Amino acid sequence: MPGAFTFVEVIVALAIASISLIGLIRLHIISVNMNNTAEMMTQAAFLAQEKIAGIAAAGYPERSTDSGTIQRNNINFQWQTQVADASQPLLENAGIDKLREVSVDVGWKQGLGTRHLQMSTLLADRKLK
Repeated sequence: MPGAFTFVEVIVALAIASISLIGLIRLHIISVNMNNTAEMMTQAAFLAQEKIAGIAAAGYPERSTDSGTIQRNNINFQWQTQVADASQPLLENAGIDKLREVSVDVGWKQGLGTRHLQMSTLLADRKLK
């Protein structure tokens, strides 16, 4: 019968389609995992910015360490803030020596491991002359 496909041709076409679909499924799984990682990193960055802003809003902070756990979007984030004296030789030479470094470390479980995001900034005493 001219123009009809044989059984072997159909099997070969299905095999080619199956192989290409397996590759597409793997790419989809990778993109879903990357999307989840990006979402968790964004949430961690927002949390770190929130902690830094809270410390900065209180004025010139005292040296301290604080930590805690917060749940956002069914993910437990562990955070730790540290306020310490900062030493910047260029600024000290200019007479600016009252600087505090505010560091925030945010951690969360992802897959089999733990991921971390660290953020820090310098705060100056507003009473500098």
